[in-house]
Amino acid sequence: MPTTITPRKVDFSQWYLDVIEAAELAEHSPVRGSMTIKPYGYAIWEQIQTVLDRQFKELGVENAYFPLLIPQTFLEKEAKHIEGFAPELAVVTHAGGEKLKENYVIRPTSETIIYDTFARWIRSYRDLPLLINQWCNVMRWELRPRLFLRTTEFLWQEGHTAHALPEEAREFALKIHQIYIKTYDEYLAIPAIYGRKSPAETFAGAVETYTVESMMQDGKALQACTSHYFGNNFARNFGVKFVNQNNQEEFAYTTSWGWSTRSIGGLVMSHGDDQGLVLPPKIAPIQVVILPVILNDSSKSLVLDFCQQVQQLLHTNNFRVKIDLKDERIGEKIFRWEKRGVPIRLEVGLKEIQMQTVVLSRRDNNTKITINLSELVTVVTSLLEEIQDNLRQRIITMNKNKTIEVDSWSEFVEAIETGNFVLAHWDGTEDTEVLIKEKTKATIRCIPFNLEPVPGKCVLTGKDSPQRVLFARAY
Repeated sequence: MPTTITPRKVDFSQWYLDVIEAAELAEHSPVRGSMTIKPYGYAIWEQIQTVLDRQFKELGVENAYFPLLIPQTFLEKEAKHIEGFAPELAVVTHAGGEKLKENYVIRPTSETIIYDTFARWIRSYRDLPLLINQWCNVMRWELRPRLFLRTTEFLWQEGHTAHALPEEAREFALKIHQIYIKTYDEYLAIPAIYGRKSPAETFAGAVETYTVESMMQDGKALQACTSHYFGNNFARNFGVKFVNQNNQEEFAYTTSWGWSTRSIGGLVMSHGDDQGLVLPPKIAPIQVVILPVILNDSSKSLVLDFCQQVQQLLHTNNFRVKIDLKDERIGEKIFRWEKRGVPIRLEVGLKEIQMQTVVLSRRDNNTKITINLSELVTVVTSLLEEIQDNLRQRIITMNKNKTIEVDSWSEFVEAIETGNFVLAHWDGTEDTEVLIKEKTKATIRCIPFNLEPVPGKCVLTGKDSPQRVLFARAY
C-alpha cells in the first residue's frame, strides 16, 4: 500500500492508480493487459451485481451461461460486427497439442453464439419474448490498458433478448437503459447524461445504441454502460425465426445490453479524493467499520466485547459492518480504512465503554463526532442517507459547472481543452464528426434524450443542425 497518494491536480492518471492500489481494489496480472481483482474490489462488484440482477429479474429476465469460445465463422456472419471487433480479437488456433480444424475466438461479446442458440430455442410467437442475461468474463485485446477502465479481460453482464415486434424490442432496450441510469444515479451516486449514440459511435451491428455518459473529475467522459436495439440484423444472419399468429414465419427483433467492472473505475474517479477512495453507502460492501482502540492486553477483551455488541446492534438493523481485528495501532487502522473509502468509521476504547459512546467519523467530509450508544442506529441511518445524497449532489454540481453550451468553433476548442462536457450543434454527417475528433480528440458522447431540440448551425461547418449533441474527450 502506498504511503502517499499523488494529488489529483498534480497527475490525475497517477492519482487514479494510487487510489486503486491504496484501496486494495486490483493489481496488474502476469497476463498482458489483464488485472487481478482483489477481494475488496470484487466485493464492490458483488454489490453492483446484486442491485442490477434484482432489477433485471423484475422485468422477467433469466440468467444463463454460454461458452467462452466462439467459432470464428460465427463472427464473420455479421460483417459490421466482425469489422468492429477485429482489432481486439484473441483467436485460439491450437488445443490438445494440435492445430484446430476451425479457429475459435475468445468472446469479446456473445451476440453471435447466443443468437445461434436462440435459433434453436425459438419456434413460435409463444416462445417470445425470450429474455436472457449472463454474468461472465470477456476478452478484448487492449492496446493501452488501464485498471478497470480498459483491460484485456474484464467482468460484465450481457443481456440478450428476442421479441416478436420491433417496437417491443426497442422498448425493452430502453427499459434496461432506464435501469442503468437509475442504478448509476441512486446507488453509485453518479447522475449522468444519457441518450442515443451517433451512427458512427453505434455498436457494431446495431440499429441504435443508448448510452449513459458519466463525467469524471478531470472533465473526461466515461461510457458507463450501453444498451442496443438490433432490429432483425442478427436474427437474419443467425436464423432466429418464429411462426407468428397467422402461421407465417418471420425474423425476431433483438437487443443486447451490458454493464462491466469499468463502473468501479467510475466510482474511483467520480468520488475519490486525495486521501483515497470514497464509496457511496448504498454500494459500499462495508458501510461501517469498527476500530478497537486497545491500549494494553488487559483492556483487549473488554474493548473487543464492546465492539461485538456494537457490531451486533448494527447487523440487527441491516447495516454492513466489520470490526478491524488486525494487531495494529489505531492510526494505521484509520489510515487503511480512509484509503478504502468506508462511509463511516467508529472508534471504540475504554473511554467510550465507560461513557457508553462511540467516536464516529464520516469519510465524505472527514468530520468526527461523539454519540451515545443509544443513538447509534438512528444517527448511522441518517448519516448514511446524508452521505449518499452529499456525494450525489457533488456530481450534480460538477456536471452543471463543467457542461458548457457553445456556438462557435473557438469556444468549442477552448471548452474541450479546459476539460468540459460541451453541448454544441453538429450537422449530422460522419465526415464532420471524424474531423472534429481529429482536430480536438473529442467525440460525440450522445444525442441527449433530456435536452429540448433547438435548431442551430454546426460549430465546425456552419451547416444546419437540428439540435445540440454532447461532445467530450473520453476514457
